Amino acid sequence: MRQRHRTTRLLGSLLLVAAASVSVAGAAPSAEPAAVTPLGRVVPAPASVTPGGQPYRITSATRIRVGESRESRRIGEYLAGILRPSTGYRLPVTSRGKGGIQLRLAKGTFGAEGYRLVSGTSGVTITASRPAGLFHGIQTLRQLLPAAVEKNSLQRGPWRIAGGTIEDSPRYAYRGAMLDVSRHFFTVAQVKHYIDELALYKINELHLHLSDDQGWRIAVDSWPRLATYGGSTEVDGGAGGHYTKDDYKEIVRYAASRYLEVVPEIDMPGHTNAALASYADLNCDGVAPPLYTGTDVGFSSLCVGKDLTYSFVDDVIRELAALTPGRYLHIGGDEAHSTSHEDYVKFMDRVQPIVAKYGKTVIAWHQITGAHPIKGALAQYWGLDDTDAAEKAQVAEAAKNGTGLILSPADRVYLDMKYTEDTPLGQDWAGLVEVKRSYDWDPGNYLSGAPSSAIRGVEAPLWSETIVTGANIDYMAFPRLPGVAELGWSPASTHDWDTYKVRLAAQAPRWDALGIDYYRSPQVPWPAR
Repeated sequence: MRQRHRTTRLLGSLLLVAAASVSVAGAAPSAEPAAVTPLGRVVPAPASVTPGGQPYRITSATRIRVGESRESRRIGEYLAGILRPSTGYRLPVTSRGKGGIQLRLAKGTFGAEGYRLVSGTSGVTITASRPAGLFHGIQTLRQLLPAAVEKNSLQRGPWRIAGGTIEDSPRYAYRGAMLDVSRHFFTVAQVKHYIDELALYKINELHLHLSDDQGWRIAVDSWPRLATYGGSTEVDGGAGGHYTKDDYKEIVRYAASRYLEVVPEIDMPGHTNAALASYADLNCDGVAPPLYTGTDVGFSSLCVGKDLTYSFVDDVIRELAALTPGRYLHIGGDEAHSTSHEDYVKFMDRVQPIVAKYGKTVIAWHQITGAHPIKGALAQYWGLDDTDAAEKAQVAEAAKNGTGLILSPADRVYLDMKYTEDTPLGQDWAGLVEVKRSYDWDPGNYLSGAPSSAIRGVEAPLWSETIVTGANIDYMAFPRLPGVAELGWSPASTHDWDTYKVRLAAQAPRWDALGIDYYRSPQVPWPAR
């Protein structure tokens, strides 16, 4: 991957040298006051912005004031943890006094995730009805501060936040990103890193694709070879890996601390070679196939006619549901080309009630609409703009009959698609997906015939056939991921490519400060480095 610009590293080194000679309040000397970031220059775009008044300046006297709840204090400490290294200030978190940065939980019309941010000379107050709203408000606050605030070393200020009011809440309740850990395995630390990036843009669902032909990535006590053998390789024959139950719990815990819900996926009845290789009895002929390290799809299937198959599915779902406090469990269901339509319907009819039995809501890829989605199920649409009209009509009809939809059109928001023909990573089977194409569509009217009320949200999947490292994840996700986040969060009235690309460009110094390697699309007016 491309190396970060050498002058950026040199500037960071010079700043560290300068900071070392400073003793006033533990902070680096202030530079000449830079322009304050306008309230509306954030991603996702807030629902309402009212500029006005003088900015608030964070100083050595600033306190982070929280209520008595444990959650608000935890969120306050999270904010302090971001601000302390770069500002050099103590920023004590306290429930006493007035002014400074105040985090308030209060009854209001903010909903489950909305917030109000009010800034003026005496302080900044973020008010929300629920802790998630406070957390999202903090992500906005971060973007209103200079990008250098994201660094882990002492930086020059000043640290000013524009005056005025933001009123904000999400358009959709489901705003997701999927990470495929099956084609290539990613460690707990790498998943946590991605979670932090998702949180910055108010993503609230982390969909983990935990099983596929190339690898099974979650320990299942009742079927231990799934992980130890089925998880022992990956695309191109690497070592693979899997999450222990404690590993998975740590991912869930960390995601919850950033107000993301984990959505685990066990793909079935197809995409199951890792399971079939692990247990011969899961195959109709009783013969286990070899482990698979290629990238073809559609060749594997659980044996729909065997009772053992459903004992297996029950065990896996039971154990995974017990580890997952979130509402959803994804059962895949796509590209089951080796399963007859009759068997596919039979399988889904038997498996969906198992998910419900263990207290979870079914999510499946949109092919489930060709079976009988149970009440409350969500179908995740991954078709293209030019997908066959009959297939789209099938999905739309299910939506009319009560099936909720998550939109992930592959030629819009699949983050593993190449940006251009010259992109060193990714695939192009769904087409080339530049930044504008990824952003410039409306989930509310994308799928003809589907009522807008059926749209639960959007999700940006990142499949990992060619994605091997954390840097690969960053390069393919950025700058497209923030646009998908905006589609999920911001009101349709704010949607405008020409203004968005300017706000997106303003994110670049923040990504540089965070060490995020990204694709510098020629469609975006990036600042000079």
